[in-house]
Amino acid sequence: MCKTTDTVRTCELDPSLRDYMVEFRHDVHRLPELGFREKRTSDCVAEALRSFNIEVFQNKGVVGVLKAGNSQRVIALRAELDALPIQETSTHDYASIVPKTMHACGHDGHMAMLLGAAKYLSETRAFDGTVIFIFQPNEENGLGAKAMLEEEVLARFGIEEIYAIHNLPGAPLGEISTRAGLICNSESLFEIEIKGQGGHASMPDVGVDTILVGSEVVQALQTIVARKLPPGSGAVVSVTEFITDGARNILPGLTILKGDVRAQNPEHRTKIERLMRQIATGVAATHDVEVHVKFQTEFIETINHSENAAAVVRVAKRVTNQVIADREPMSFSEDFAYFLAAIPGCLLLLGNGVEDVHGKPLHSSNYDFNDDALMIGARFWASLVAERLPIGDA
Repeated sequence: MCKTTDTVRTCELDPSLRDYMVEFRHDVHRLPELGFREKRTSDCVAEALRSFNIEVFQNKGVVGVLKAGNSQRVIALRAELDALPIQETSTHDYASIVPKTMHACGHDGHMAMLLGAAKYLSETRAFDGTVIFIFQPNEENGLGAKAMLEEEVLARFGIEEIYAIHNLPGAPLGEISTRAGLICNSESLFEIEIKGQGGHASMPDVGVDTILVGSEVVQALQTIVARKLPPGSGAVVSVTEFITDGARNILPGLTILKGDVRAQNPEHRTKIERLMRQIATGVAATHDVEVHVKFQTEFIETINHSENAAAVVRVAKRVTNQVIADREPMSFSEDFAYFLAAIPGCLLLLGNGVEDVHGKPLHSSNYDFNDDALMIGARFWASLVAERLPIGDA
């Protein structure tokens, strides 16, 4: 049950809840599904919510609605459904049996923690208001939150504020960290196509070798962060693919550069795009070749709201003695950003552990969510609901 300490109510969960969450996580881990293909995963989540007597709506994702008391206040808690296109190399007995698909980001754990909290809250009704449990598809490609927003999930259920947890390998087990303001960078993808005159490797003077041009562009792109943005900007420009139509004795007439940009604010993101186009156009003009630049922002910056971040910190201090209230922003991106751009809320990070597999990086083929974090996350969720939707003056 929940108990009051100062103005924050913390909830003690029955240890048996851990077994339920572990069983659920291992099941969906064994049978992962990619973005917008999460049919079985969605059905498993929906079935679980219904078994808790929670009203369920299914479309692009799964939404559970749980009401208690008379308050009109509505908050939402969000988890993700999708896995990644990675071949798992782990040897545990619940390793993925789906080829080239695995839960390498911990979304299986995020789902299990939220379902654990939903089960507890449905049994105790230890709050006054409405809790919306959002299980969204396709976070990894930055499309799931936008899809649910297009379905008007916020307006349909009257959601006033929203929260999400992401696990963090390499951080001590149970450590909760967050910050007001920027918490995760944006991600933009770029593609630079260079068209010249290919030819024979023995006669480079006859054409224009686009490998040489592409190499100049790659080098010049590194000056954007180093010389065009303020020190400590947190921006990253990475060329991740260099593709040509050349061969052993053929100079390529086509080179394509692809890459990834991370930024901590829209102004820097816009400036990077402008400078990237300027550099590519300038180098191309020098060599008299054609160039085409595509720049697409997949994830915007994730910005936590001050009041909600403060609430997370207050609750976290009752759940664990490991709390960082103003952590450094993360360089990775989160499509939870689109929810936070629409309504107030907060993303927080939960330590997954520092040793063995639990310290492996997100998106690695031998990563695994830490089962020992499940009770901590579920307890945090239940305590946050109790704090944000309090019963009278209790």
